[in-house]
Amino acid sequence: MKTIIPSLLALTLAAAFTAQAATPKDTLVIAQSTDDADSFDPAKGFELTSVQAFTNIYQRLVQSDPQNPVDLKPTLATSWQPGSDNRSLTFELRKDAKFSTGNPLRPEDVIFSLGRVVKLNLDPSFILTQLGWTKDNVDGFLKKVDDNHVQISWTANVSPTYVLSLLSAPVSSIIDEKTAMANQKNGDFGNAWLATHSAGSGPYQIRKVVMHQVVLLSANPTSPAGAPKMKNILIKNVPEPAARRLLLEQGDADIARNLGADQIAALNGKPGVKTEAIPMASLYYIQFNIGANETMKNPAFWEAARYLWDYKGIASELLKGQFDVHQSFLPKGFLGAINDTPYSYDPEKAKAILKKAGLNNVTFKLSTSNQPPYLDIAQALQGSFAKAGVKVEVVPGLSSEVSTNVKAHKYEATLNAWGSDYFDPNTNAASFAYNPEDGSKTIAFRSDWHIPELNKQVIAATAESDPKKRLALYEAMQREVMKNSPYVIGMQAKNLIALRDNLKGYVQGINPDMVYYSQVTK
Repeated sequence: MKTIIPSLLALTLAAAFTAQAATPKDTLVIAQSTDDADSFDPAKGFELTSVQAFTNIYQRLVQSDPQNPVDLKPTLATSWQPGSDNRSLTFELRKDAKFSTGNPLRPEDVIFSLGRVVKLNLDPSFILTQLGWTKDNVDGFLKKVDDNHVQISWTANVSPTYVLSLLSAPVSSIIDEKTAMANQKNGDFGNAWLATHSAGSGPYQIRKVVMHQVVLLSANPTSPAGAPKMKNILIKNVPEPAARRLLLEQGDADIARNLGADQIAALNGKPGVKTEAIPMASLYYIQFNIGANETMKNPAFWEAARYLWDYKGIASELLKGQFDVHQSFLPKGFLGAINDTPYSYDPEKAKAILKKAGLNNVTFKLSTSNQPPYLDIAQALQGSFAKAGVKVEVVPGLSSEVSTNVKAHKYEATLNAWGSDYFDPNTNAASFAYNPEDGSKTIAFRSDWHIPELNKQVIAATAESDPKKRLALYEAMQREVMKNSPYVIGMQAKNLIALRDNLKGYVQGINPDMVYYSQVTK
């Protein structure tokens, strides 16, 4: 039985869609797949749908400029000062800042927001636990100085500049403590309630969420960022990309996301529509679960797999040039990223590698999302691997189900995408090349890959204060992971979206969370 949204506004919107092939003037309607979302709590939400919403619902102490992500702008903080030992930062908070609940921003809210991430220890928590914070000690590192200042300190050997990058990540969003704690259950710091509600200071607030069906945001006119132009944002879950394209073409949606290259090609030249391919810090890769069986554990199999991804064929022909071939774990456009592409499609070479390793009649299951471009890529990989006698069984599913199984090590191989969390090289190094064995759900953890030496290199890079030396460390790590790891990184994405041509003011940056709705007008 379908869930009906018990909201007068939602019913009004539904009536508008039925009555006319145009969206309401005060509402931005977005058609996309939201199957990946499982929470809109910044301490838990780590999937694309959630992350894209966070910048519009919450604010952080500092945030990246979407046009120049290296440039961190004061947001809920007006200024900051590093301590004399370079192991602390003291922030001055905006005096006029209020949450959508009407409660003023306090140092206590900053302390609560950052501390709860570590204490809940959910997927994104590893971003902050890099600072040496644990659930038992984090309270000692977060201090109220006075009613307008808060001090954040750490023990890890990292620079204040690096800490600022961590504090710009979505997981560092600042939440209204009073509202969250008023809705807590069983000591969860409001986690269950915040899965479908909000208590932030962003330009929008959650009006209603029916998971995997609809997300309805309404304007927060008191946001320190300023009142948004549109009164409502309605994000509709439309699982089929062809249906999303049709809704946009007919005028029943203003933006269509998660489109495949075929949908974009079909929309080109259509009246009233414009298409965009926005560069993203999003990498598409295969990862193997080395604990699944002996084949997945074998480095020779990893090497052979690197020659069985038809890089140019998939990027240029299947995806019509909307993706770039990219083989290192730092996306092009990031500091320290290497753009070497030492691997090319060579089934005969892969056969020789497998034969030498005694790997015969190799077969594995490749789980992936049933959304484009994942399924399209997976099916192409099925064909390219077959040329070397490797049988790939593609197992499509809901994005959320695939993600849950991967985190629980219930898979053999998966085709996935990874978007960067903040604009610093460590954002990807700390996932692809880091498995701290503390329960952090990094990509290395999900592959069951134990790498104490790489762990040391990742930590050393965050401690390096000389910019040139630091980038050299990341370059070396990328080459090591590219050569010997249970991953085959194949492509860097462009975000394929289509918009009605009457939309103005939509902004989207390179990182997944850099989606801005507040200035959109029709």
